[in-house]
Amino acid sequence: MVLPLLARLLKMVLRQRPDLQLIMYTRHQCPLCDEAWRLLEENRNLYGYRLEKVDIDASPDLRARYDQCVPVVEINGKVRFRGKVNPVLLQRILEAG
Repeated sequence: MVLPLLARLLKMVLRQRPDLQLIMYTRHQCPLCDEAWRLLEENRNLYGYRLEKVDIDASPDLRARYDQCVPVVEINGKVRFRGKVNPVLLQRILEAG
């Protein structure tokens, strides 16, 4: 009985990705952004990565860059998703470590 529990705990520890920094560029009243944020939050609980939300309307530069593309998700400085977060691709990225 202890071995399955220990195996499950070990698997959880091995999945942790504190090396990853995710930034989601968003704006208020964006349903796709809300959906993406929920998905990223759920996965953060499993993988332990750092997650930050940035409102593009607070910066003219960000608004010009991402105006019609939100949500935009950057992982360790590289844009990985625009407009929608693909859960399958996100899973692959998180498990590739």
